Amino acid sequence: MSVIERSSGEFSELLELYERAPLLELGALADAERWRHHPDPVVTYIIDRNINYTNVCVADCKFCAFYRRPKDLDGYVLSYEEIGAKIDECKAIGGVQILLQGGHNPYIPFEWYLELMRYIKRHHPIHIHGFSPSEIVFFSERFRLPMPEVVRELREAGLDSIPGGGGEILVDAIRERVAKKKAQTEEWLGVQEEAHRQGMRTSVTMMYGLGESNADRVEHLLRVRDVQARTGGFTAFICWPLQPEGTPGFSGMPRTDAVTYLRTLALSRIVLANVPNLQSSWVTMGHKIGQVALRFGANDYGSLMMEENVVSAAGTTHRTSLDEIERLIRDAGYHPKRRRQDYSVIEAMAAA
Repeated sequence: MSVIERSSGEFSELLELYERAPLLELGALADAERWRHHPDPVVTYIIDRNINYTNVCVADCKFCAFYRRPKDLDGYVLSYEEIGAKIDECKAIGGVQILLQGGHNPYIPFEWYLELMRYIKRHHPIHIHGFSPSEIVFFSERFRLPMPEVVRELREAGLDSIPGGGGEILVDAIRERVAKKKAQTEEWLGVQEEAHRQGMRTSVTMMYGLGESNADRVEHLLRVRDVQARTGGFTAFICWPLQPEGTPGFSGMPRTDAVTYLRTLALSRIVLANVPNLQSSWVTMGHKIGQVALRFGANDYGSLMMEENVVSAAGTTHRTSLDEIERLIRDAGYHPKRRRQDYSVIEAMAAA
């Protein structure tokens, strides 16, 4: 049964709120919900590094400018030593986590991933936030292993938490059109729920602007809320718009505007009352809108983003420094504090 059929009255009200509420009123509702979750004037951020261990992928997503097909001369797989060096560089500036994601590479054996986890924990210990649900579904299919077993083996080898990458829009009609070879809605959410059952915490995302309707966006949020009501395992929600420049299937599509982003973020904060944290997506929107987002429901400024490859491959590149990220948070009226993946504050490193 669909979300619309299950709760049509609420669905209609949320859709009308999203489409018709004055922007500042919608923002005020989201801001009130933000303060209910976080009564102190604190905005958190994390120092981490995105490590894309491979760019070889057979999913052929129409919105991705990063991947390379097998045998493409620009395809790569990082060695353990290269990954370890990147981790050490991250830790040298206070990094507490790596975000480890790659393509659906059919040439890498499962043992390679397990040994990578063990190698990192032995030689470069750090929190590993890795392998999106879509990657885990791919592992399950490629290696003919039950999905729960894939999660268990990765966790026992050293995986600490799972990121929400590949969420896009959790409506199969959209996913089949833009990423037919990748995990569909039930599979994607099933990985999240299984990870929660095994005691792992995960994040959850939405990338909009794929030609979906506003109703599809509302359905996505309600599907996330449903899983969180059952498991409580989501630490945070992050939304951002498609970056169409340079993508194979959307290069002629105009980018959605800042108002749409703020409306989407605000509605997310209102709908996801059971998800504790919302990130501001300054990486795609820039710092001005990133700061405004802190009044539209976001309580976290995301990552220092020591390295980012996927969004920048599509032509959008925003960078920052540690001093700047703290200044931006202060200028927006909050106290900056560093955090871990579970959003606990690192008091010894908290900004003054």
